[in-house]
Amino acid sequence: MKNWGEIFENYISKIAVPRIGVIDIIEILLISFFVYEFMVWIKNTRAYTLLKGIVFVLMFVLAAYVFRMNTILWIVEKMATVMITAVFIIFQPELRRILEQLGEKNLVFSIFNFDSGRDVEERFTDRTVSEIARACFDMGAKLTGALIVIEQNVVLTEYEKTGIALDSLVSSQLLINIFEHNTPLHDGAVIVRGNRIVAATCYLPLSDNRELSKQLGTRHRAGVGISEVSDSLTIIVSEETGGVSMAQGGTLRRHVTLEELTEAMRGVQNKTYVNNSKFKLWKRGRNQNEKNSGK
Repeated sequence: MKNWGEIFENYISKIAVPRIGVIDIIEILLISFFVYEFMVWIKNTRAYTLLKGIVFVLMFVLAAYVFRMNTILWIVEKMATVMITAVFIIFQPELRRILEQLGEKNLVFSIFNFDSGRDVEERFTDRTVSEIARACFDMGAKLTGALIVIEQNVVLTEYEKTGIALDSLVSSQLLINIFEHNTPLHDGAVIVRGNRIVAATCYLPLSDNRELSKQLGTRHRAGVGISEVSDSLTIIVSEETGGVSMAQGGTLRRHVTLEELTEAMRGVQNKTYVNNSKFKLWKRGRNQNEKNSGK
């Protein structure tokens, strides 16, 4: 009778260990990264609650399979296509947002940087930053409610069409006048694109995030809502407390200071001063040499 050592050795010798190459390691890392990002995305959206419901349904189906509940399994089989379609419909806003986020990151251009030194024009000037900040805190001091959406890469045309077109240069006086009580344009949001106010009285989608305080009204929920479906920076001035809040990426920061608001706007200003593109410098030098040789 063979001893346990020999049995173990024979068992180990029959196990086929697959070869792991560089491509396999890359695949494992990519799958791990995407699974991690997917779980983080699920955790930070309302999809987390829906996912728990789906897990419960899957556990119920598994129990039906274990206990041979053929009728239930037949119903699930016939409804599988409908259920998968329903999942895509339910998660449509979240799926759209994650695809937009992937597009905003410009992964290809960050890896293959063809023109790393090109000039990037600022989205808006320092004057626009100071005018918006001044208007928000002036309105807050007078308990005047306001909702200002600063557009970035995602164009807000569909929400712009719900308001009244202005196309005016941003100024603190104009913003204060728009949101003044009992004026025709005070209700709704203002959309800022670059250095101009493109529209006022715009209607925004309301957030259904249950983690938001019950004390927050429609203005704050609209500010968070537009930040959930776009990359905009939204500024909210409370009519009750005069506090200034910011919403970006579905996250609300309440009672920010003037310095914090200014810093946040400068963060989305997309401003650069340096142009060290080798191609541009080479082309400029070549043109200069051609001019000198032609003299």
